[in-house]
Amino acid sequence: MNYTKEQIIAYCNEFSKNTLMETLKIEYIDAGEDFLTAKMPVNPSVHQPMGLLHGGASAALAESVGSAASHFFINAKEQEVRGIEISANHLKSIREGVVFGTAKIIHKGKSLHLWEIKITDEAGNLISLCKLTNIVLEKKKTE
Repeated sequence: MNYTKEQIIAYCNEFSKNTLMETLKIEYIDAGEDFLTAKMPVNPSVHQPMGLLHGGASAALAESVGSAASHFFINAKEQEVRGIEISANHLKSIREGVVFGTAKIIHKGKSLHLWEIKITDEAGNLISLCKLTNIVLEKKKTE
């Protein structure tokens, strides 16, 4: 990576504007050589009918942070990233507060990136464990 922590966080938060990430109030807060972390508030806007964090909101957080992280391992002028598979094991429920999604690279290939995303609460309890596979594609040339 040829970016500072501050540049990565600023870039991720900027490209999240007017997207699902902004709707869910996902904010990127930390980055390093092999990880990216974002946070998301847990409130009624991300609840399922029983008043708990919706598994789909957790999956959206996981895919958002894992996909964003892959961008820092590609040549963005010539390549783009697409999520092709995500799995999530929801281990603990939460009704309010904040959750943190941290994506760590498991495999960084030329065409595939595999990420493990741990979603934790403010006390560090594991809420969900997710796995995301991204494909790296060559951008189509426009004539």
